[in-house]
Amino acid sequence: MIRSPFRLTLALCLTTLLHAQNLKDFEKRVTEFTLDNGMHFIVLERHDAPVVSFHAHVDVGGVNDPGGQTGMAHMFEHMIGKGTATVGTKNWPEEEKALKAVETAYDRVEELQRRKPAADPAALEQSQAALKAAIERANSLVEPNAYVRVIEENGAVGFNAGTGPDSTVYFYSLPANRTELWYLLASDWIRRPIYREFYKERDVVREERRMRVESSPQGKLMEAMMTTAFAALPYRTLIGWASDIERLRAKDADAFHRKYYVPGNITIAIAGDIDPAEAKRLAAKYFASIPAGPLPEGIQTVEPKQEGEKRAAVETAAQPFLLIGYQRPSQRDKDDAVFDVLAAILSSGRTGLLYKELVRDKKISLGADVAASFPGSKYSSEFVMISVPGVGHTVEENEKAIYEIIERLQKEKVDEETLARVKTKVRASVIRQLASNSGLASQMASFHVNYGNWRVLFTGIDDIAKVTADDVLRVAREYLKPATRTVAFTVAPKTEPMGEQK
Repeated sequence: MIRSPFRLTLALCLTTLLHAQNLKDFEKRVTEFTLDNGMHFIVLERHDAPVVSFHAHVDVGGVNDPGGQTGMAHMFEHMIGKGTATVGTKNWPEEEKALKAVETAYDRVEELQRRKPAADPAALEQSQAALKAAIERANSLVEPNAYVRVIEENGAVGFNAGTGPDSTVYFYSLPANRTELWYLLASDWIRRPIYREFYKERDVVREERRMRVESSPQGKLMEAMMTTAFAALPYRTLIGWASDIERLRAKDADAFHRKYYVPGNITIAIAGDIDPAEAKRLAAKYFASIPAGPLPEGIQTVEPKQEGEKRAAVETAAQPFLLIGYQRPSQRDKDDAVFDVLAAILSSGRTGLLYKELVRDKKISLGADVAASFPGSKYSSEFVMISVPGVGHTVEENEKAIYEIIERLQKEKVDEETLARVKTKVRASVIRQLASNSGLASQMASFHVNYGNWRVLFTGIDDIAKVTADDVLRVAREYLKPATRTVAFTVAPKTEPMGEQK
């Protein structure tokens, strides 16, 4: 089962993971503080091994991309490895000049492209050649992979970053005696990222779109689902539109950074072999001098109530695929936990209703799953059911069978044995993800940002435990309705009949 990214992922198994400690016991190991500039830190002291995990959670994702600049949030995931003014350059004063020259040359190209009537082709060609030369000059001053190499030479593992619809995260682990290195490098980059090889990485992101969407029937279908389901909210593309990505500019990235990477929009979670007092001292030393800025305004647009089924078809000769989504409220809604339980009832391995009926009994599907919240959860989203029709079976057969299951959930209460089994199974299934410092740091930061308090890790257990069969019945009836449904599916390309041979 694809679970919603926060409450269910961790809350159900903390008692087991933390050896049955209660919230007060756990709180004794957590130190929480906020710097004067607004940056928030959560420090979990665990001396099991001489390792410390760091997780920086920035409250910005693809949903915040400016109009005409989809893919911008994702670019920062690529920029983190490019380094700073002191790491990653052969000659920073010269590189800084070269990077400014690139933007000046790019401005000239865009100015000529905007001219009406069209610019003189020779002038445009000359300006494009000048831009290419400026980029090559700037790239020649780069020390490739220096930032990552410095980190890994000091024993780091798991260096990575990720961009989702709702957030951007940066994380890795270091030996405890190299803790200060993270503070130095992370603060330097957050203070002032260097848009080194920006246009090279832009090409990489464009290629990602080709691979993940344009060359993937499932990627195309998911994007079609999003563009069909959301009329107002900017949950409409997996990675950015091609035409936007191809026009992203470093100077616009800098404006994006100034708006969203203010200290008050960043939460740092640290877990492992670290003294909380030392963690606080280093935070003050390296991060406190980063200027505070106004918190960015979140998305104010509200997705209108859907009042009729929407359908989208994607032509492909590949394996058939079916997505059925229902409009649902955000993660802050009182029924968030109920959606998680409902998702687990429908899809929890071989005991889920979708598997038992579509795969095992009727044998019309190769696999079925559920996403309790798609593509994000900060704003209203979609509760999505997924099925892959088996050979000789159709999307229509699978769609009909799924509706029959939903209708039963709307007429009959789930039995208590099923509810208990679902909760137990979820507890067991996620423990493996949470045994590490890295996993705990990630979840504590996420819960703090998304629920306003990392303690929801514990209170979420109560929320899940309180879900009743009546709740499941009510939510199924209230939200899983044809009028709020979006269906996206693949169809085989139509073949034109061959004309008569002469």
